Amino acid sequence: MGPIALFGIENSGLALAVNLLLLFLVVIWLALVYWTYADAHRRIADPMLVACATAASLFPFIGTIVYLIVRPPEYLEDVRERELEIAAAQARLANLEHQHCQYCGFEIEKSFLRCPSCLRRLKEPCTVCGKPLDPRWKICPYCEAEVGQAPEGARRRPRRAAASAGAVPPRQDRPARAARERSQGAERTQQAQPADRPQSAG
Repeated sequence: MGPIALFGIENSGLALAVNLLLLFLVVIWLALVYWTYADAHRRIADPMLVACATAASLFPFIGTIVYLIVRPPEYLEDVRERELEIAAAQARLANLEHQHCQYCGFEIEKSFLRCPSCLRRLKEPCTVCGKPLDPRWKICPYCEAEVGQAPEGARRRPRRAAASAGAVPPRQDRPARAARERSQGAERTQQAQPADRPQSAG
């Protein structure tokens, strides 16, 4: 009856309800203390600040509300992940701007086919347009030709050779035709000479 008398409650049912409410508030308070410690541990890297946030949460409810106002907006894992993404983006950007030879470490450009220092071949050129190709590519992104495809000039040469081989050779009877024409012209002149002689004699 002592605790009940402190609140001025003499009814046993009402006293039980009050005791359950007090127990519920105590459990909520302890849960908030633990939540404050766990959340501060995930958001704050300094152990001293984590201890201060946990100590502030020992003040029932008020300490946790103050912590919710002043706590950092991000988790430490999110901060590290963002820093890693920024570092990776900077590394990719630097890799695009400045590349190095995998054999000698000399600084090269993306369009180099050979290293100017060690003369090692870095990339294979496209057989059609001559642009450097990545070993993982199956098609040239510049001229849309398949990797290893023969150029158009090389494909046309066999056709030209076959056409020249199958072409009809020039006729070899031109000198004979010219000789026949000369002989026919000579015969005509001989036939015309007897007709002209009597006129000249008269």
